[in-house]
Amino acid sequence: MPSGETKAASDDPRYLKALSHPLRLRILAMLEERPGSPVQLAPRLDSTLGRVGHHVRVLRDAGLIELVETRRRRGAVEHIYRASALPYFSDAAWAAAGAHVRRRVLASTLQQVGEYVAGSADAGGFDRPDANLSRVPLRLDEQGWAELAEASKRWLAETGRIEARALERAGMDESGLLDAGLVLLLFEALAFSDRR
Repeated sequence: MPSGETKAASDDPRYLKALSHPLRLRILAMLEERPGSPVQLAPRLDSTLGRVGHHVRVLRDAGLIELVETRRRRGAVEHIYRASALPYFSDAAWAAAGAHVRRRVLASTLQQVGEYVAGSADAGGFDRPDANLSRVPLRLDEQGWAELAEASKRWLAETGRIEARALERAGMDESGLLDAGLVLLLFEALAFSDRR
């Protein structure tokens, strides 16, 4: 499964609630990169096997990850999972989720984004001359906001198509592929001059 693959927007509230816990977001991010089992993930997450196993089941039940392999390991069966698609939920599901769930999803996601960007920056992730870090404050009316929201959705869809073409060109030889990150945020901003 290419990590840029997306599902149709989901209106299932379990889908959004599954993304409202920071550990589940970290598990999902790790399984987007490569398949793994709760046994493999627990030490990398500095967590217990029972806790990781619980969150893996929530992600599986929400359809965000899928079982790809089982292995016999020390008299037990190890279950290997991978992310099944990028998280995508409808605007209606986001609106219906309620403020508490939305804030938990946002807090977990922004924490993960911060760690992802900072860690990548420390490792030289912005050293390329064509890397981009932009903050663009805008003044928009309702129509401008709607147009920008639609443009951001088109850009996200295009990233999946770009990745699919890159994977097709690479074929079985993934040695020439780069791990790249794209974070796109569109939000009503609190101006820096209005902060206390």
